[in-house]
Amino acid sequence: MCTPRESEVFRYLLKNYSTKEIAYKMSISDKTVRNHISNVILKLNVSSRTQAVLELLRCHQIELDE
Repeated sequence: MCTPRESEVFRYLLKNYSTKEIAYKMSISDKTVRNHISNVILKLNVSSRTQAVLELLRCHQIELDE
């Protein structure tokens, strides 16, 4: 469903990191972070980051206690 990098971005989102903070931690640009988020939203056919996080949790792609 998600690539490992996309999952990593959403694990950071789940921990309430900003796009800029995620980019810094992953050594990628802000634009790349936004692209990963957009790609997942499209793959999951949802309309927001929040819905994507919920769907990834439901599908066990990310976990709350990571």
